Amino acid sequence: MRISRPGPVSQRQWTPVTAVNGGLAFALELGLLAALCYWGFTTGSSPLTRTLLGVGAPALAALTWGLFLAAGGPTVRLPLAAEITLKLVVFAVGAVALHAAGRPALGLVLGGLALVSVAVEYTAG
Repeated sequence: MRISRPGPVSQRQWTPVTAVNGGLAFALELGLLAALCYWGFTTGSSPLTRTLLGVGAPALAALTWGLFLAAGGPTVRLPLAAEITLKLVVFAVGAVALHAAGRPALGLVLGGLALVSVAVEYTAG
């Protein structure tokens, strides 16, 4: 098994496996943002903190994703190991957020599917 950076979306060689995984990865990214939004709006102790967390947490995740992990080519290129680690950490934060918000099963699903998707992304040509 060879681990490699998939490269920009427009330059990838698409197979049925990578196409399905691309769709799954996009759904997981949206799920991550929704998880952080849900966590934020259910966690804060006042309407102001709930709003700040519900908007701020997904905004921070989106900024991190856009800078370092974007499929079209990130703004800042990280070493491969750091890129994979950061991607797993960001998804883990979403999974933990769901667990903390009282949705542990959804957190496990998000975390498990993210782990599989990242593994496929970096090993399936």
